[in-house]
Amino acid sequence: MTKQAKSLTLFGFFAITASMVMTVYEYPTFATSGFHLVFFLLLGGFLWFLPVALCAAEMATVDGWQEGGIFSWVGNTLGERFGFAAIFFQWFQITVGFVTMIYFILGALSYVFDFPALESNPFIKFIGVLVIFWGLTFSQLGGTKNTAKIAKFGFIIGILIPAIILFILGIAYVAGGNPLHVTFSREAFIPDFSKASTLVIFVSFILAYMGVEASASHVNEMTNPKRDYPLAMIMLVVLAIVLNTIGGLTISAVLPLKDLSLSSGVVQTFQALILHFGSGLGWAVKLIAIMIALGVMGEVSAWVVGPSRGMYTAAEQGLLPEKMKKVNKHGVPVPLIMVQGVVVTIWAAILTFGGGGNNLSFLTAISLTVVIYLVGYLLFFIGYLVLIFKKSSLKRTYQIPGGKIVKVIVALIGLITSVFALCISFVPPASIAAKSDMTYIVILSISFIVTVLIPFIIYAVHDKKDTTPKDITHLDSSDINKFTHPRARGEHIINPDEKHIMNQDKL
Repeated sequence: MTKQAKSLTLFGFFAITASMVMTVYEYPTFATSGFHLVFFLLLGGFLWFLPVALCAAEMATVDGWQEGGIFSWVGNTLGERFGFAAIFFQWFQITVGFVTMIYFILGALSYVFDFPALESNPFIKFIGVLVIFWGLTFSQLGGTKNTAKIAKFGFIIGILIPAIILFILGIAYVAGGNPLHVTFSREAFIPDFSKASTLVIFVSFILAYMGVEASASHVNEMTNPKRDYPLAMIMLVVLAIVLNTIGGLTISAVLPLKDLSLSSGVVQTFQALILHFGSGLGWAVKLIAIMIALGVMGEVSAWVVGPSRGMYTAAEQGLLPEKMKKVNKHGVPVPLIMVQGVVVTIWAAILTFGGGGNNLSFLTAISLTVVIYLVGYLLFFIGYLVLIFKKSSLKRTYQIPGGKIVKVIVALIGLITSVFALCISFVPPASIAAKSDMTYIVILSISFIVTVLIPFIIYAVHDKKDTTPKDITHLDSSDINKFTHPRARGEHIINPDEKHIMNQDKL
């Protein structure tokens, strides 16, 4: 691959990562923590997001490590086995994330069609997840040439516009002196650290920041990475804190916690706000609910193929069965996508029926998404420490300023925060009924243990004869889908050998 011209400016880099700050479907979860959400956003932003971003930038610019992402970074520091595990966790968390996103879609549609069973009846909810997910999956098998347009449309219509309307209505509601269901005080800002059940919600704030490492490969294209990259990350985390604070507090101010549904809380808030300002505007609530549902559907469709590209690189390295290398004539890795669909179906069954299809299912799904991804981040931070202690002589374009001591401090802060978030995830949240605590622990613990074991089992039985290194190429920043969250992007170009191209007509 020829070396890319360094033409990416500060704002150009910020633009390719800015979709991270719009996390509308997480606002209801944030709202369950009340004014604590500001504390958690600050904690996650400065003690986790920034360490990930800074360490990833340094690893991405090491000579020879520019391609391959976390697979390359962890593989070159801890060994191929752990590199494969890291890329596996990065992909596998998406299979759980799909379920929470579709729960959100179903919550909006249940309001639009006045069909509450779509959200409350586990069997109907499960069928709804399957219909939406598989429908969007099959729509992507014909190629992703229109995916960027769909993602852009969905982001603007279903996420950006509703978020702006929510912010405006929320500010008008508060400015009008209306009753609030959230307390603003010093005591309400700092959570009670003696009560672990109130701290577990922190994992949802970590989820809001996950994926920034995917953009680190584009540091190589920046005109002045030493100055502009840290500045772009600080700008991003500040904007994320501001927008997520406004969104979360709007919901917690308008809705009593006891009435809040995590999957349809945004629509509930729109209903409360719009009908407060105009009792005959029920049609507007349904219009916004449709926009939100379509917007998140657009996101899901953009997420279907992207993350599987990371696993495709592992298949190209000979770490997965030969069949997993196959793509159709449109460049879509169909066998991997089918495996992904089966996994999502299994998760949908476990979470929907195991959690009863209510807030318990939603919270368990979010916690499971985070703990799976966090194991990858633990490997990432340990790999970074190996880099600075054992491979410090390797040349790289970007380094965390301040020398080795600062680097160690930054990495340890990120590592310790990751361990804390991982451990606290297994404590049942205060927002679920006490009788459901054991269900939460059992589903999360068993799912987590099985998931952690899978990549190591796959690696142990893979065909070690087929380990010839393949070229792994990252997309240029001008070619990535800027309207898709970084953790769901396909950062790699799929360019398989002719023998691996499947005949679409035979699918």
